[in-house]
Amino acid sequence: MLCLPGLAAAGEGPQPPCADHKPFPDYAAPGAPPNIRVWTSGELGSAWTPPACTGWTAKSDGVLVAVSGQFPFRGSAGDLLKRFGAISALAGLRYWSVAEAGWRTLITHAMALEGPDATRPRPDFTVAEMRSGADLYFAETDNRASGEIVYRMRLESFGPNGFVVAIKNASPVSRFYVTLFDPGDLQSLHFLERIGPQTWAYYGLAWAGERLPSRLAVPKASYVNRALALYRYFTGTRANDEIRR
Repeated sequence: MLCLPGLAAAGEGPQPPCADHKPFPDYAAPGAPPNIRVWTSGELGSAWTPPACTGWTAKSDGVLVAVSGQFPFRGSAGDLLKRFGAISALAGLRYWSVAEAGWRTLITHAMALEGPDATRPRPDFTVAEMRSGADLYFAETDNRASGEIVYRMRLESFGPNGFVVAIKNASPVSRFYVTLFDPGDLQSLHFLERIGPQTWAYYGLAWAGERLPSRLAVPKASYVNRALALYRYFTGTRANDEIRR
C-alpha cells in the first residue's frame, strides 16, 4: 500500500524554488508530511521544458517526482551539507517497497570514490571537498539492481542560507543482465534553503528516463517512495511506521 501525503493538484509542471519563483508543489507546513507530485512525460506534454535553473535539457519518456517540505534544523548550511558528503551513512536507508508491501532496505552498501571507478573507494567527502564544486563520485548497491551503481554528485551553488546539489548516475543500472537505465537517465536536484531561524525547506526533483525494460520493471509508485526515502535522509526525519526489523 502506497501513501502519498500532500499530493499536489494537477495542471502544471514542477517549479523549483529558484530565480525568485515560488516552488510548485509548495512547501508543506512544518511538521506535516512533504507535498508530493509525480508526472509521466505524457502528463507533462511535449511543450514542457525543464526550468532553466535546473540545467536540464528537454526530456523524453520518463517519470518526474517533486518532493517539497519543511523541517527543523539548528545548524549551519555547512552542517546540513555534511549529510550529502556522508555517503557511507546511506547504507541501510529504508523505503516502503510496493512489490513487497513493507519496509525494506533500499541501499545495502554505499561508498565514496576517488573518481568514476567503483574499484577505488575512499573516505566520505568533507564539506570543503563538497564546496569545491568539483565532480564527486560515489557508488551504491541497490536492493533491486545487479551490481554497484556509480553516481556523480556536484554542488551547484552554496551560501549561508542554502545550497543546491545535483546527482546523476554515471554508470548503467541493470537487473538480471537487462539494462534498465543508461548513464544520465537518473537525475536529481536537491534545493535546501533556510526559511526561519531553526527551519529549513527542502525541494527535491528526481527524473527517471524510461525505456521499455524500466517501464515494465519499475512501477511509478516506486519512484515516489525512493524519493521520499532520500527526503527523510537529507532532512533527518522518519516516517512514523518506518521501523527496522
